[in-house]
Amino acid sequence: MKNSLETAAVLIETLPYMQDFYGKTVVIKYGGNAMINSELKNSVIQDITLLKYVGMRPIVVHGGGPEITSVLNKLGKKTEFVSGLRVTDAETVSIAEMVLVGKINTEIVNLLNRNGSKAVGLSGKDADLIMAKKHFAEVHENGKVSMVDIGFVGEVDKINTDILNTLLDSGYIPVIAPIGVGKSGESYNINADYVAGEVAGALGAEKLLMLTDVEGIYRDYKDKSSFISSLSLVEAQKMIAEGSIGGGMIPKVETCIKALEGGTGKTHIIDGRQPHSILLEIFTSQGIGTQVVK
Repeated sequence: MKNSLETAAVLIETLPYMQDFYGKTVVIKYGGNAMINSELKNSVIQDITLLKYVGMRPIVVHGGGPEITSVLNKLGKKTEFVSGLRVTDAETVSIAEMVLVGKINTEIVNLLNRNGSKAVGLSGKDADLIMAKKHFAEVHENGKVSMVDIGFVGEVDKINTDILNTLLDSGYIPVIAPIGVGKSGESYNINADYVAGEVAGALGAEKLLMLTDVEGIYRDYKDKSSFISSLSLVEAQKMIAEGSIGGGMIPKVETCIKALEGGTGKTHIIDGRQPHSILLEIFTSQGIGTQVVK
């Protein structure tokens, strides 16, 4: 009886959150270890399916950098990076598109459908969903900044939300691969973090959840006691400028800022290594990770 009462108490705790978020759009950036570890992968898929069944409108944006690198290595194609960005020639972007759209996207869609959802895979080329333009890498050398052409690496120019709203209104979960399309129909590989933020902002999503391989943001990443559970948009911008936020966390925090500026209600950077991290963030009072808010 005690276990039954405890279960009931947990369910009752979620009720206000289900009421608040019913019918609301939630964008989930899916990446990191949660895409590799089979147990975590199943946890994420179950979480997204539950969101759908309690009346929310989830959208998934996924990455796939490690798998792209793995395929390039198998093909004997050397990967070069400039300022942390992969130099992407025509052959490389073709391989990236094959991996992201043909393999990873298809797998996620299949897993969601096997768990009872109705998921549809998309790339930025579908209905011109992600209109893109060339992104130049910033190279800092001898006190000077130069812009370097690194090929078919893109940045979002515009998100066309019509196809997303049509799918959401019809009860589907859109799953988006971060391949954008240029004015001449060329493909661009885009950082999935930035795509997620642009999608969330364009739709005015209630929430953006960024799954990462860290607990969240620290004022000093070497000091675990400096963990930040909530951060304002202005504070986040200041920490990036001061160098307190660096490395791979920069695009994630910049994504949160961009989404908030675009109209997203709240953004969250959460630890995707923790099972059911999505549910813990949305349906519990304490939440997990770091929220970045206006």
